[in-house]
Amino acid sequence: MLESLHIKRLAVEAGFDLCGIARCRPFPENERRFRSWLAEGYNSSLDYLARNLDKRFDPARLVEGARTAVVCAVGYKNEASEGYPASCRTKIASYALTTDYHTTIRQMLRGMLGALRQRYPELQGRAFVDTAPLLEKQLAVEAGLGWIGRQSLLVTPTLGSFVLLGELLLTDEADSYDAPCTLEGCGRCNRCLESCPTGALVAPRTLDTGRCIACHTIEREPQRRIDLHGWLFGCDACQSCCPYNRRAPHHANKAFDPLFDPRAMTSEEWEALDERQFGERFGATPLQRSGLERIRRNARLNAGDGAAENRAE
Repeated sequence: MLESLHIKRLAVEAGFDLCGIARCRPFPENERRFRSWLAEGYNSSLDYLARNLDKRFDPARLVEGARTAVVCAVGYKNEASEGYPASCRTKIASYALTTDYHTTIRQMLRGMLGALRQRYPELQGRAFVDTAPLLEKQLAVEAGLGWIGRQSLLVTPTLGSFVLLGELLLTDEADSYDAPCTLEGCGRCNRCLESCPTGALVAPRTLDTGRCIACHTIEREPQRRIDLHGWLFGCDACQSCCPYNRRAPHHANKAFDPLFDPRAMTSEEWEALDERQFGERFGATPLQRSGLERIRRNARLNAGDGAAENRAE
């Protein structure tokens, strides 16, 4: 049987800020809501969200015999998380200013899993970082880390929603499990819905990815054209306005220090980059996912939209 306090000590040693432990179980209610969301077409160009539905809502289908989910979170808030000037046309989501979190968190989780296997040689399990059909936000709620906010992100009481998640699915039982979070911490606040510049949050906890700037700048692009409102990669608009995020501390783990400041670069400087320069400066960051040409295209669109706004004024 896994000792829960030992697991949490390993999480702290690995550099995580929060760790909770939940039982693995199916989530039929989440599946019902997700299928309804898909039926509305809110996944737009994100076809992969409609795949592997049998696995998405039952962790034991991802790891046979999984009984325990260890859910870890690390804060990444930095200066850019607090928002950009309205005139800025080179905005980048604050999580993307650092070394790609997939790489960093995967290493942290693998270190934990290796230490657990030394203590429990028969233990089987896998580490997950946002690349498998795992219901990680709901597992985080089950593990007591926070609640799902109106912007559809996990909100934690101490770190807000500027957190990145990683999970271990393990085949052994734990000696104790954390109580699920029952807090509805958003109260009557609707700032995230009101702050979304494209109206992508069509209702509480309901995101239309076809209107979402993050989707348009990172994922396979939806057919409709939207104003990117100065964003080159991702969007923090629904987070920077959150009261929990405003009072959350900046990140403590040095692995999430920003590698550059997008406010220090103009659209022309992005345009002037060649592939070698882009790789040297940003190859370790999530920006590599979209690539230089797409970021250049976004810079041109933002420059055009900004000029149109100035003419309208």
